[in-house]
Amino acid sequence: MRNLDPSDFWSPSFDIVKRDDGTILMQQTDPLPHHLPTLADYLDKWADATPDQPWIARRDKAGHWRKIPYGEARGAARRIGARLLEMGLGPDRPLLILSGNSLEHALLGAACFYVGIPYAPVSPAYSLLSKDHAKLKDIAALLQPGAVFADDGEAFAPAVASIARPSMARISIEGQNTVRFGDLFEGNPEMGDAARAAVTGDTVVKYLFTSGSTGSPKAVINTNRMICSMQAMVRDCYRFLEKRPPVVLDWAPWNHTAAGNKVSYLVMTNGGTYYIDDGKPAPGKFDETLRNLRDVACTWYFNVPVGWDILVDALEADPELAATFFSQLGMMFYAGAGMAQHTWDRLRAVARETTGREVLLATSLGATETAPFALACTEVQEFSGNVGVPAAGLSLKLVPNGGKLELRLKGPSITPGYYGDPARTAEAFDEEGYYCMGDALRPADPDDLTKGFFFDGRVAENFKLTTGTWVAVGAVRASLVDAMDGLVRDAVITGENEGELGALLLLSEKARKMNAPKLINTLTEKLKSAAQAATGSASRVKRAIVLAAEPSFDRGEITEKGSLNQRAMRKNHATLIAALYAGQGDVILANADD
Repeated sequence: MRNLDPSDFWSPSFDIVKRDDGTILMQQTDPLPHHLPTLADYLDKWADATPDQPWIARRDKAGHWRKIPYGEARGAARRIGARLLEMGLGPDRPLLILSGNSLEHALLGAACFYVGIPYAPVSPAYSLLSKDHAKLKDIAALLQPGAVFADDGEAFAPAVASIARPSMARISIEGQNTVRFGDLFEGNPEMGDAARAAVTGDTVVKYLFTSGSTGSPKAVINTNRMICSMQAMVRDCYRFLEKRPPVVLDWAPWNHTAAGNKVSYLVMTNGGTYYIDDGKPAPGKFDETLRNLRDVACTWYFNVPVGWDILVDALEADPELAATFFSQLGMMFYAGAGMAQHTWDRLRAVARETTGREVLLATSLGATETAPFALACTEVQEFSGNVGVPAAGLSLKLVPNGGKLELRLKGPSITPGYYGDPARTAEAFDEEGYYCMGDALRPADPDDLTKGFFFDGRVAENFKLTTGTWVAVGAVRASLVDAMDGLVRDAVITGENEGELGALLLLSEKARKMNAPKLINTLTEKLKSAAQAATGSASRVKRAIVLAAEPSFDRGEITEKGSLNQRAMRKNHATLIAALYAGQGDVILANADD
């Protein structure tokens, strides 16, 4: 079996300092590699060097790939950017984008960063799922946008109406009662060039909104310096990206930092091609992803764990698909949640069987405020979950907190703060200027921190049992979901001010197809096995109950990324949790001895 090519990835060395109070400082000894200062510089670079190389592509209604090359993209950015400036947009009047990934969305984003207009891609859920548009109204009130774009004017009409102001232009593809997207190409390119000359590393590229699960969403400022330094970290880590232009197929939303910053700009800053995937890991949607993967041989592929769960079935069943999928692949990447160990094992096995070599399967850790790339793992692991070590140019700080090590970061890829919110900006940084992530880390090897770290839960999600023992909610949740062997897609961990842990279970589609008695019996056996394998009361879930209702977006129980807000779920389901501990209803009991 061939191992990884060492020239494809970094091999960092570190300076590590341990303070008397238990705080740990860790950073790479080598500096951040040289990089261009703005995204406009990268668009110019590839438009000059490879004008005919496709930058972005999407299938049209006939099923053909519509490709926009770098030369055409720059021309569009100059003209669209100029037209937006003519409409009165600028640093204090950003563009608000309500709809999802599309060629129009991509060109608008490029136009904005090319001429220095901030833009804000907002989760379509704020427009299409929310009943009262409350969060969207808060966003518009904060940003005071000069224009709003929604590809489908009719579908987004209620949302747009909820934030409409006389001074705000409306843009859509069809142009009915709005500015037609196609008319934006009428801008004067010389005006675009003049504005582009003033763009610097400090120019704001975009505002990305946190989930806002505990209140109004925060507008995370993303500058050119943040994003370009972050992409230099990515290239330093995944060095195969510079050997040949990257090819990516991706469905993840651009309103989220993982796809909107890391993946999309990973492609653009390295002169590659981004294929928009209109499939997604959801019932009835993944067939489109499989169709696209038969067409596009990626060099770097991302999915969330539930997507990998579906994909590994298809790879095992279809050797031809597997041959195409792995033919050019440099690595497999997952994020958004923990990956089940059985999925991890199967992916590694099908990769080896197909290629005769090890294909790196890895994850990392970051946040909207870190642009997001911050920690990454490039060593082959036998078990899932290692988020790696800090990137070049970043200083990592681990601070003892409630029996955990709280993660903090400082470096050029960290946000300068939250737009229009100096109070929450000040709260986000410690006295030494480190951004407080709110995550806890656990060393893979306490005696050798260069072996990486495991995510050890959100500090704010954790709680104590009545015994005084801290519960690492993230780790317990991941372990429980894994132990349920595909029957549970997520879980809310309970037990604050109780003597033992419990859980509210969200069933998978697989579980919903089972008859009720068989399902309860199977869940009981899985819960018993998990409880018997646990090492103590802070990791042993002894009772559970199935959630009948889906989490509510408007009640802050679920973010636009689909992840659960554990604290909001516990607060909003207090009555059900009380019944769980009172033994009322269909409670599933593990009956495992401590």
